[in-house]
Amino acid sequence: MSTTQERTEEQDFPYDVFSRACPSRGTLEHVTGRWGALTLGALYEGSFRFNELRRRVDGVSEKMLAQTLHALERDGLVHREAQPTNPPRVDYELTSLGHAVAGRLIALIQCLEGRMDEVLASRERYDARQIPTV
Repeated sequence: MSTTQERTEEQDFPYDVFSRACPSRGTLEHVTGRWGALTLGALYEGSFRFNELRRRVDGVSEKMLAQTLHALERDGLVHREAQPTNPPRVDYELTSLGHAVAGRLIALIQCLEGRMDEVLASRERYDARQIPTV
């Protein structure tokens, strides 16, 4: 058996998001957290300036958007381009990696949006079965 055939699947994928110490867990949190997912989804549409992005991601505070963008930039998912103008202009866009990740998020978003009638009907059935507490 050659060396490559002896490699285990664990060696091929050295990261394990289910392990507490794995660095992939932090990136998964950045991507799947409320603001991270919405920010990546918005940037999938194209480049945005900070305030444009804040308007697109309705409900996010300036502080949370700044923190989210910093985390996503650090993880290599978002590129920040500062223009030397007065006033300064900063644009945000997805990197190649960010585009790949956001594409998967968009598929999930579209699936959820397309099946919300089922979700809402399920919530109604669930809520109707609950015994009111006194």
